[in-house]
Amino acid sequence: MNIADRTPADLLRSALATDAARPLVTYYDDATGERVELSAATLANWVAKTANLLQDEFSAEPGDRLVLLLPAHWQTVVWLLATAATGVVAVLDGDPAEADLVVSGPDTLDAARACRGERVALSLRPLGARFAQPPAGFTDYAVAVPGQPDTFAAYDPPGPNHLALVADGRELTGAEVVERARADAAERGLGPGDRLMSLLPFGSWQGVSAGLYGPLAVGASVVLCRNTDRLDTAALAARRESERVTHFAA
Repeated sequence: MNIADRTPADLLRSALATDAARPLVTYYDDATGERVELSAATLANWVAKTANLLQDEFSAEPGDRLVLLLPAHWQTVVWLLATAATGVVAVLDGDPAEADLVVSGPDTLDAARACRGERVALSLRPLGARFAQPPAGFTDYAVAVPGQPDTFAAYDPPGPNHLALVADGRELTGAEVVERARADAAERGLGPGDRLMSLLPFGSWQGVSAGLYGPLAVGASVVLCRNTDRLDTAALAARRESERVTHFAA
C-alpha cells in the first residue's frame, strides 16, 4: 500500500512493488470445483495482456465505455484493472446498446449482442479455457489474450481525475475509486496482510469494493467465492480457516 496511489492502476503497481509473489486473488467456483490463486505478478501479467488487447487489437481509447456483464470471478478482476490501465471506463451491468465495447460471460451473450462495437466473450470455464463452440459475433477472450505482450504502456495514461468506473449508476474517477475503497476498507477494519472472503456479486460498488478495490487499496488480499449455495455452513467455515480469512463479506 502506498498513500500516494491515486488510481486503481497505481494500486496494482504498489502490490507488485510490495511483494510480487504474494497471493492477491484466490477464486473458488463451487459449481465446478475450481480453485485459482493469482499472485500480484500473475495478476499483473493478465492485466497487461488484456490492456494490450483493448488498446491495440480493439483500438479502445480513454473514455470509451465498456459494459461488464460478468460475475464475481478472477477474470472480472483482470478486466476491471485492465480498463483502469487504458483509461477505458468500466460500466457494471450497464446497457450494451449504449456501450463502445461489451465483455460477457456465457449466460449473458444474448443481451451483449445489443452492443454495436467490439464484443468479447468469456467461457468462465476452469483455468480460463476457451469456448467449446465459439459464440458467433464475439471474440473468444481465451483465444485472443495469450498472444498479447506481457507488459503494457498506455498511449495516453489515465490520471486520477479521469473517469474510471460506473457503478450503481454513479460515475467515479480513478481517484474517487481509490478514496472510496480506502474508506470502505477502514470501515471494515481491513489492513495490510488481511484476507477478505467475499460472496458478493460484482454488479455493484459494494461487490467490487469488497472483492477487489478495498483489499487492494490497503495491502490486503481477497478470496472470491461463487456458487456457494452448494456449500453447507461447516464447509464454508472450513474454507475460511484453510484460507486464513480475517474478514468476510456476504
